[in-house]
Amino acid sequence: MSEVVFSGVGKVYSRGETAAVEDFSLAVRDGEFLVLVGPSGCGKSTTLRMVAGLETPTSGSIRIGERDVTNLPPKDRDIAMVFQNYALYPHMTVRENMAFALKLRRFPKAEIERRVSAAAESLGLTPYLGRLPKALSGGQRQRVALGRAIVREPAVFLFDEPLSNLDAKMRVEMRAEIIRLHNRLGATMIYVTHDQTEAMTMGERIVVMNRGRIQQVAPPLEIYERPANPFVAGFIGTPPMNLFPPGTLSPHRTIGVRPEHMTLSELKAGDQGAIEATVDFIEPLGPETLVHVAVGPSRFHAVVREQGFSRHRPGDRLSLGYDASRSVDFGL
Repeated sequence: MSEVVFSGVGKVYSRGETAAVEDFSLAVRDGEFLVLVGPSGCGKSTTLRMVAGLETPTSGSIRIGERDVTNLPPKDRDIAMVFQNYALYPHMTVRENMAFALKLRRFPKAEIERRVSAAAESLGLTPYLGRLPKALSGGQRQRVALGRAIVREPAVFLFDEPLSNLDAKMRVEMRAEIIRLHNRLGATMIYVTHDQTEAMTMGERIVVMNRGRIQQVAPPLEIYERPANPFVAGFIGTPPMNLFPPGTLSPHRTIGVRPEHMTLSELKAGDQGAIEATVDFIEPLGPETLVHVAVGPSRFHAVVREQGFSRHRPGDRLSLGYDASRSVDFGL
């Protein structure tokens, strides 16, 4: 069993300071790929470091499987961590980097070779086992960091924004690599990122955090379609959900609508029920177009997603429609 259970976990660095993490309670299921996502300073990396043993909780407890690991040193937790900066030894070859932790634990040479060879084969690193890190690309270095974690065969894998230093194309490739790795190993993985696209495409469940607290825990589609509060609605999605204040779509309610659930049509004279919108600017993206509009007398900014190329132009006065069944009522 590789379940990870947080019970009321908190972290305060100095007396009187705002908590970096507060009352974090969550059960990560055995074999689950869980993503912690949120803006910088929300407490996600601190939470991960407490699982790893690199930070000690101020309150609460953490359990991995049947063991309370709250106060155990990192080496006794049966975890492997993949960092943002790879953390490879520059003077060691790929093979030596991947084998180093096993050598420290005095594994037999034959077992070390078996594990390193298997991990290198699965990650496409076999041709590079004799190279130093400086002779590798960024993506290859990150694969070595993954391989170093895989050979340890830990109970839990921890990822701390491992793709942040890669270019856009390589990030997509490495996302797929990590997903395939999870599918193959079936291991428990906790992944930290500030990138909501990574969270949506990788996580079986997503934990959205802000100011040290959990805002919502749910599968990606539920997070996207039914955000628990305006913060989640505004953080998840590109572009984010439109949050219309009271008096815009509803007299006394704040209403959230995704850009793809809104439409623009000709503004007909005398239509008293029309919501008037003026086109501000347009972002043509090929398969779709984002139309930015100013809504009503207050000129509230909203984004409408249209398929293909838009026929609208800046300055056009149009009627804004939306699918009420796909909207979210956030109250006052």
